[in-house]
Amino acid sequence: MDMKLADPKGLVREAYRIEGITEAECRSIFLDWALSLAVDTDQREAMRVLIGHYLPGQEDHPMSVTLVAGLGTAPEPKRRGGRAARLGGGA
Repeated sequence: MDMKLADPKGLVREAYRIEGITEAECRSIFLDWALSLAVDTDQREAMRVLIGHYLPGQEDHPMSVTLVAGLGTAPEPKRRGGRAARLGGGA
């Protein structure tokens, strides 16, 4: 995946350029970033691309922390339908 697909509006790129940005601001940017991705874009892969591009040498940057946390906590998508979805039963 190329950077244009991983960060279509350049939100993550700009976050790394903001002096003194906080983790709270990065979380807000992260949400905007996630909403800006195309519907068929694999969010986890996009995060991996961004981490690979920006993280080296910037491990302590608040956006790096946010991206790594997002990758670690993002649930794998799964389809639930029918009776299990309505009743909350097994998958």
